Amino acid sequence: MGRTREFDTDVVVAGAMEVFWRRGYEATSIQDLVEATGIGRGSLYAAFGSKDGLYEEALRRYAGQSTAGLIAQLDRDEPVREVLRDLLMGLVDDTLADPGRKGCLMTNTAVERLPRDAVAGRIVGGAFDTIAEAVTVTLRRARDKGELPQDADVTALADFIVATIQGLRVHGKTGADRRRLGSIVDVALQALPLSG
Repeated sequence: MGRTREFDTDVVVAGAMEVFWRRGYEATSIQDLVEATGIGRGSLYAAFGSKDGLYEEALRRYAGQSTAGLIAQLDRDEPVREVLRDLLMGLVDDTLADPGRKGCLMTNTAVERLPRDAVAGRIVGGAFDTIAEAVTVTLRRARDKGELPQDADVTALADFIVATIQGLRVHGKTGADRRRLGSIVDVALQALPLSG
């Protein structure tokens, strides 16, 4: 009979997520993970198989939380420009409030690990697709209400918004201030076509 795990997997994954988010995959050692999670190397390997396995779990957790948070912000019955401005400026505020300017773990992963890490690519790509679909639904609703022209390509616009989100995350890591990041949001919103 195998030994019962003496740790909370969710707590371990959350601790590992913070380390990977702050340091990146390559710069994170197994010892860093042991110290952050409070469990031994053997337990980490037994539970997750490898550093890659733990990274994938941490990335899935982050992607799920981040995606759910963004989707929740889109689920409002208000003018689409207001909804998108609040979403994008919320990301700006989050960036400025983070003293470490860690950015987005999904964006960081895309830059550091892709295309050579196929599993991470599927996790990040799936999350980006989920966000794009939620933005598409929001834009389609706005088009149906007459806020956007009937011929507006809501799929392309949604992909543009997702790219803007990721661009804000990267630019925010460089130390850009609220004025510069807010200007990016303003220009992105101007890309939405006016109805009539």
